[in-house]
Amino acid sequence: MPHVVERSSVLHADPAVVWAAVSTMAGVNRELAPWVRMTYPDEAAGMNLEDAPLGRPVFQSWLLLLGVIPFDRHRLVLVEVEPGRRFLERSSSWLHRTWQHERIVEPHPEGCRVTDRIMFEPWLPLVGKLARPVVDALFRSRHRALRQRYGPQ
Repeated sequence: MPHVVERSSVLHADPAVVWAAVSTMAGVNRELAPWVRMTYPDEAAGMNLEDAPLGRPVFQSWLLLLGVIPFDRHRLVLVEVEPGRRFLERSSSWLHRTWQHERIVEPHPEGCRVTDRIMFEPWLPLVGKLARPVVDALFRSRHRALRQRYGPQ
């Protein structure tokens, strides 16, 4: 059974500035810190979402708890990218049969709104019951990091 988490935040920054930061692996890891870090190959360091191939694995990543303890192996697959606005990732991992993450960055009178919709289906039902509150807390933390970085000047 799929689990769904959704978070949305208004940021006081231009959508293009936010997109440029959140569409790189360094940006992803900045949001995930200090709880999780995703590894990536050297060639992905300078890559942004617009450069990534669609519909096939971009790379495999270790998910590291507190930045050091491996807890999952993630196979990153992007299926849609609207440059400057949206991406849809549909990946799998050792823990999840399906991990779907959609992020939308859209204009807002105060700057922009960032919305994340995550749908995941674990291989084992018990994992979902344990993972749902963890995923919710992780994305709550990610949005808090975004608001701290792009809050009122």
